[in-house]
Amino acid sequence: MRDLTEEKIAEAVLKSIANTKNPRLKELFTCLIKHLHEFVREVELTQGEWAAAIDFLYRAGKISSPKRQEFILLSDTLGVSSLVDLINGRGPAGTTETSVFGPFYVEGSKILEVGGDLIGDNEGEPVVVLGRVTTPEGEPIPGALLDIWQTAANGLYGCADPEQPEGNLRCRMLTDAEGRYKFTTIKPVSYKVPEDGPGGEMLLAMGRHAWRPAHIHFMITAEGYRPLTTELYVDDDPYIEKDAVFGVRNSLAVSFKRNDSPEEASKHNVKAPFSVVEYDFGLMPVD
Repeated sequence: MRDLTEEKIAEAVLKSIANTKNPRLKELFTCLIKHLHEFVREVELTQGEWAAAIDFLYRAGKISSPKRQEFILLSDTLGVSSLVDLINGRGPAGTTETSVFGPFYVEGSKILEVGGDLIGDNEGEPVVVLGRVTTPEGEPIPGALLDIWQTAANGLYGCADPEQPEGNLRCRMLTDAEGRYKFTTIKPVSYKVPEDGPGGEMLLAMGRHAWRPAHIHFMITAEGYRPLTTELYVDDDPYIEKDAVFGVRNSLAVSFKRNDSPEEASKHNVKAPFSVVEYDFGLMPVD
């Protein structure tokens, strides 16, 4: 390999992985090497720029923790997470579209019964969220597990805010015999993704904002079906058309229907005024 040139080096690297045993791994690295080398040649990357990129990645790793994953944030704000979702979320009619997982999921949330309350001592407009988990044909899926999480009224997730009690505004719930779920919570608010790390530096350098439209996260699993990770968005949120992480889908922008009736509110054990969100999630069967 003493005769390496700008044109030959990619070929030399590709030859070096010829003995990769896993076919899919070989395919992934082949495409990565080709595109990465082509990018470097196209922009004529300088040594200083490459050193800055390596330092950027180092700092992203350094700031990451079990409660904050900066690489997920970078993937989200560059649209990669949503592209992966769109490719892998292809499904028949009757199945729900996927949306970004985000960096604020926490395992092991408390289990609530159907109809349970997440509001607790939280400030904000009460919301009743209800619906079913179904097959693509609309048949109920009993015993499906919903993992649910959202921000508080200050725009922060509990895992990123030491002032919030542990497990605030997150839970797990099993659907009943008719595939139904229901819980009360507060209306989510728009918030900024973290700006105090490399991801924020990148957005600033690009002249971009860091705002996400208000939403509630759902991760749903059931035996015999593909796991679903998605979000329900407030359809009249000011950032619904300019989400910093490109997660909004038309089918996931939902109406929070306001109800001012104290009588109706008492039926759901909330105070008026409140909003109601009705949404059925359709799961894709395992191939």
